[in-house]
Amino acid sequence: MKRAVVFNLGCKVNQYECDVLTEELKERGYGVSEELGYADLYIVNTCAVTAEAERKSRQVIARCRRHNPAARIMITGCASEKNKEFYIKSGVQYVSGVADKRAILEHLDGEFALNDARPATFEEPDCVPSASRTRAYVKIQDGCDNFCSYCIIPYLRGRSRSRDIASCVREIETLADKTGEIVLTGINLSKFGQDTGTSLAELIERIAHVPVRIRLGSFYVEGVDEKLLDALKGLKEFCPHFHLSLQNGDDGVLKDMGRRYTSREYLSKVELIRRYFPDAAITTDVIVGYPTETEEAFRNTLAFVKEARFADLHIFPFSAREGTRAALLPPLEPSVVTRRKNELAKTRDVLREAYIDSMMEVPQKTLFEEARDGYLSGYSEYYLRIYIPYDSHNDGKYAIIIPKEKFRDGIKGEIYGQ
Repeated sequence: MKRAVVFNLGCKVNQYECDVLTEELKERGYGVSEELGYADLYIVNTCAVTAEAERKSRQVIARCRRHNPAARIMITGCASEKNKEFYIKSGVQYVSGVADKRAILEHLDGEFALNDARPATFEEPDCVPSASRTRAYVKIQDGCDNFCSYCIIPYLRGRSRSRDIASCVREIETLADKTGEIVLTGINLSKFGQDTGTSLAELIERIAHVPVRIRLGSFYVEGVDEKLLDALKGLKEFCPHFHLSLQNGDDGVLKDMGRRYTSREYLSKVELIRRYFPDAAITTDVIVGYPTETEEAFRNTLAFVKEARFADLHIFPFSAREGTRAALLPPLEPSVVTRRKNELAKTRDVLREAYIDSMMEVPQKTLFEEARDGYLSGYSEYYLRIYIPYDSHNDGKYAIIIPKEKFRDGIKGEIYGQ
């Protein structure tokens, strides 16, 4: 049996695309792994969201060759969309960008091939993607129309494109029998349906009958409204975890970034979510060190994240992306960016501890997925990692857990009723 590695360097959308390729390779008789090791074939789905992600995408070719110098290496994704010339010169056997990733399968043998297609419409998968027993991803949207000043992704992924609702429903219904949780993913989920005359709320209403846990991927705050929240309330098992992209808490910097909301507008949506889901885990992304971020602006961000009471923050130092407006601005001193990142990280840790404290004794339905060092662990609907002493009867299954104490990177608890 030929061995293949399908390696993802990017977001959950990339992961979904890898899952589709994995399933199709299995149907063609390959043994497939997502971990880098010895293989006859490597398919690498690259990322270009930051300079670091792009650097890792370039370096992975050498890692593949170390495992098997004679292997066939095929490159796709955002980094190769951005810089096809580098990958063409690197001696791999196939290079494409973000469009028509399934075309890789038509070039598993033969000479070098370049796929220069550009995305125009949502590309429907030809099969239901592979899924673990605990979690599966369903891609329902691609592309972005926002063109924020710092972001290269709209130039690479193209305009926002939505998947047909009936297609989404069919895939979700099929996966519901194979996995414990489904995550709806997209580059900009809040735009779902705007190009097809539908909406995310309509899709959610259409899957209300599905007996599986549903979680939303990263979301833009402008997509939050009462219609969507009403629909989410109607799901059998919705995970009240909202990852709402913020990027900065200062109105001046938000305007410079091209973000389409103010800090007050963002906060009003956070408050709306909490009216529907009082215990919701609301997490976000923050960029520190944007070129126009003054010390006062940074202080405003610190104050804002405290006011919003985020459950967690993902913190990124500003990364200049060639081809964006922000890349033309003079950067801040690296020492200033590092100091701000570290200070915000301390605030993040305080906020995370406060959220965990608030969830003690709150029953949480946890899907266990890993056994290690005498404990089972998994994620609750609030995306908190939960630990219990190992019990083989609960491995890979749901259990209602009563959190009792902080433990490692989450909470240790007891099974309800024991």
